[in-house]
Order: sequence, then structure tokens, then C-alpha cells
Amino acid sequence: MEKKTLIIIIVVSSVAVIALVLGLALGLTLNKDDDDEEQQQTKVDVLNSYDNTEELIKQFQVLNPTTVKDGMEKHIQNRLLTGFANWNRGFQTWKAWGNILYTKDSIYNVHGARLTLEHYQEDMYDTLGKMKIDMGNFNNMLIVGDYCGIYYDILIRGRSGTTMEFVQFKDYGNTTNPDVRVVEGWGGVKDATYYDSIERQGSAEKKEQEEQNNFLLTYTPKNDADLKKKYFVKITTDNEDEGGVITNIILDGFEKWNTGITQYLSWVDSYFADDATSKYGDKERTKTKYKEEITELFKNEKITKLYFDNFLIRDNWAAIHYRFRSVAQKNTKTRVGDRMEFFKFDGEGAAKKIVGNWLK
Repeated sequence: MEKKTLIIIIVVSSVAVIALVLGLALGLTLNKDDDDEEQQQTKVDVLNSYDNTEELIKQFQVLNPTTVKDGMEKHIQNRLLTGFANWNRGFQTWKAWGNILYTKDSIYNVHGARLTLEHYQEDMYDTLGKMKIDMGNFNNMLIVGDYCGIYYDILIRGRSGTTMEFVQFKDYGNTTNPDVRVVEGWGGVKDATYYDSIERQGSAEKKEQEEQNNFLLTYTPKNDADLKKKYFVKITTDNEDEGGVITNIILDGFEKWNTGITQYLSWVDSYFADDATSKYGDKERTKTKYKEEITELFKNEKITKLYFDNFLIRDNWAAIHYRFRSVAQKNTKTRVGDRMEFFKFDGEGAAKKIVGNWLK
């Protein structure tokens, strides 16, 4: 396929409404209150080729690579890499890229807030108007079928950080001319920015958000010996997990967590290697330190793990995105949210152990 660079001319009117959405152009300064009706044109170079994956992967390395199969998975890999490259070219380029990567029906959950493409772009306009964020390398890029889980580095005002995303894709093209776009994505977990983001929601997204929150406030996993049914996965993928070993370890961890601290610590002793580490925030913890912090957490909150949004396994890696409900021990204040985790396993069969765990 011929390598393409798509040149898009964005016509910007500097009236207040248009400036709100398009103000952060490459090198272009717009005044939201400027009443000047003069049209301005800005060239935006958007990368959009399925043939430059090898070139881009040198720029955005995958530090812990897993198998990526030909076809849909390779196309998703390309879209992820291309998205990083376009993001780093500035807001206007990323916004134009969004019109290629998403459809009018795509949904992106930004730190827990359910947004349409238009509202997602508005949200990012405000974010990138306040700070420069650059994409770095991928710690993980786990692609299974039409889903991916990614854990990657970012640079904010010269300071490094990490974040996680889960995304479902669909190919609207064909085998010779792919057109892979986002169906729904989950960028980061619910945090303080959620309350600003939900102000952008349309009525349909607001209604769906409220219904989901109400469900999480009352839902309790069914008393079922089959843990796959008890902790169901909303949208399943065709994981390759020989003997179901990784799946069973993670499900058993959910069950032991919900049973109590003694049972969960026993699970950690059984399935975390002695030299395993767990990273939450900027701190990497030893197995012993992890157990100490979890013990303190259980004293302050009763957290019930409810179900999985996504559950991906490839090679010796797993990526999970799940929902929880927390009740404070002191005042019974209840909150709901989601968490994302990556696991690295080592060993074979019954001897398989967790050697690394990363949590958002």
C-alpha cells in the first residue's frame, strides 16, 4: 500500500464558539473573545498510513512486546502508534486525526466520564490548553482480536508519568483497504477530573452514565461456584490461555479479595513470586510491602470487586479493566469506580507465578 501523509486544511473562524474547539493550533494563537471574523487557514500534517508501523515502532518502542497477529491486530498496532505520533504534533493534528480514527458514534470514557467524539475533543482542548503532554514509549501493548490494553509513558511539563487505556476497534474497510476505527475506549480510571468532564456530556451520555453508576452502587456478584460467571466479562475476547491458568489465578484473586484480608493475603503468598513487585502510582513495592499496604487499605475501606469490562491475555501477560464499589469503614460513605491492572507471569502450568503487577 502506498505510504500517505494526509494534508487537511482546517478553516478556523475566530468567533467564540469555534475558537473554543479549535484554538490550540500548531503555532496559532486564538482569542476566545475576539470578534474578528477574518478566516485563517492552518495546514495540519496528519499521518495516516498502514505501511509505516516499523518506522513508528522505532520512535515509540514497546518495552515488553507480546505477539501481534497479522490482520486486525497489526492494524490496531498501527493505529496506536500513528495516534501517538499525531498527538505529539499538536492539538490540531490530533483533532484532525480523531476524525479519521473515530466515527460519529464512537464513545470515549475519559477518566470515567462517557463522552462523544465532539465532547472528547473539547475536553482535550481544555487539557492541552493548560499543559503540554507528550506521548512516550509503551510499557505494554496487549492486542487480542479487536481489543487492546496499553500502558505507556507520558511527559507532562517535563515530568514523566504513566497511564493506561483499553480500546475496542472495528474495521469498516476490507482486507486490501483497512479502515480501523474506535468503537469505544476507556482512557484512565475515574479520578478528580471526572466531575469536570461530565459537564460536557450530552443527555444520552449523561443518562447512560447515571444508569451505570446506579447499577454499580447496588450490584453484588452472584453466589456462583463458577467464577467466570460470578465475575463476568462484559465484552469478551478470544484469549490464548493454555489450561486457563492465568484466568483462574486472576479470578481466584477476585474471590479471595471479596472474602477477606486473610484469604487475600494467602492468595498473594500462593501466586506472587517471592521477588515479585507491584507498582501503584510512582512507587514500586516488594511483595512484603504490598501485603502491608493492602492490610491497611482493608482497615479503612471495604472494597468489592464486581465484574470485568475487559480481560485480555497474550503470551505471559494479562491486562484487566474492572469495576468496584468501596464503602468507608468509618462513615459508610460509598463510592464506585474502575481500576486497570497489568500482570506479568512466569513459569509453566501449576507453577505459574505473578512476577510483576501494575495498577491504576
